[in-house]
Amino acid sequence: MSFTSRVIHGEGLGKRYRRGLQVDTGLRHSLEAFLRSPIASLRRKKVEMFWALKDVSLEVKEGEVLGLIGRNGAGKTTLLKILSRITRPTEGWAEIRGRVGSLLEVGTGFHPELTGRENTFLSGAILGMGKAEIKRKFDEIVAFAELEKFIDTQVKHYSSGMYVRLAFAVAAHLEPEILLVDEVLAVGDINFQKKCMGKMGDVARVGRTVILVSHNLGAIGQLCHRTISIEQGIITADGPTESTIANYLRSVVGTPNDRNWERTGTGRVKFQSIEVCEEDGEPCAHAQMGKDFYVRVAGNAVQPETDFTLAFQLVSLNGTIVVWMYDQFKTFRPNLAGEFLIEARIPQLMLMPGSYFVHAWIGKPSQEEFDYVKNATSFEVVQSERIPVTIGVHNHLGLTYAPLDAKQLK
Repeated sequence: MSFTSRVIHGEGLGKRYRRGLQVDTGLRHSLEAFLRSPIASLRRKKVEMFWALKDVSLEVKEGEVLGLIGRNGAGKTTLLKILSRITRPTEGWAEIRGRVGSLLEVGTGFHPELTGRENTFLSGAILGMGKAEIKRKFDEIVAFAELEKFIDTQVKHYSSGMYVRLAFAVAAHLEPEILLVDEVLAVGDINFQKKCMGKMGDVARVGRTVILVSHNLGAIGQLCHRTISIEQGIITADGPTESTIANYLRSVVGTPNDRNWERTGTGRVKFQSIEVCEEDGEPCAHAQMGKDFYVRVAGNAVQPETDFTLAFQLVSLNGTIVVWMYDQFKTFRPNLAGEFLIEARIPQLMLMPGSYFVHAWIGKPSQEEFDYVKNATSFEVVQSERIPVTIGVHNHLGLTYAPLDAKQLK
């Protein structure tokens, strides 16, 4: 897909905030503090400054669907606030061409004392739409938000879910040229999230521009042609969505023996390292379709005589478990020093090319979970000569491959 007209252009955007700024408590409290400790009250309090966003430059073309990913506090929402004119940058500038509809956080955009109906018309007016134009869309907005019975209720009485449903419906249906959406969609239930995904897809298909911030990497992968990764206020990657997500997740996963793993369990037996490897045991980052797949794990136990079983899950980028590796009849036991090294194998791995992650479990089935590590390590599946197809295959075609044996009967 090609894009021609530039609708967003930012150069050197930066936003600096004060951390630990003291609140003015008034003359009375200031005098009391002075009387208690004159020297301390006169001492200038140190104010720490930090950059929520630093030297960010970007271009977004008309009709482009751009994803923004990163850890909490990385600067994603700050960037959207600058682009939507809610926040002024400390440095740099941004040029926006087109009518902007934004849904950045619960509580912004609506007046709490006004009803849902009144806020809908107010939002449309802010976007520059006439009353007749808003009326044409009104019934569709209310039906989408599923708020027919509450549309004339003041929004201060709405639950967070009701608020988000109406806010998204207004932002998406009043036909802005640019739609900015933050993680607030996570407040809605799963059915409403699916509706929002479909609506954003519709908005993108008619040539409007969408910028989506989300921790739901499946949603980013489904909707976005291009994705930007932001860490500590700086753009660390900008390119095709799949490669950007894969690199981001590797940075989150860390090393194969990272002690900061996300893990649960009693800890009586624990993993120390989890690695995808070659047949000879050498660690690797790639696996080939149709060839054997190996995982090696090492760990230790509090009591060497503890028996346990192993299980592995291979997981796609959006968190879907695509392979479960388990043999309930095979048990293991650490050596006398309480240590173990185990290799697991999948014969002829038939996952489609793409990025995947390994979850690892150790315990006694239906009795005790010793250790469960999510996103322990990552690997790429690549196409190999063993797969008899001449076209390039990828996991957007499906997650697993099976050779087809078909014959014509008539």
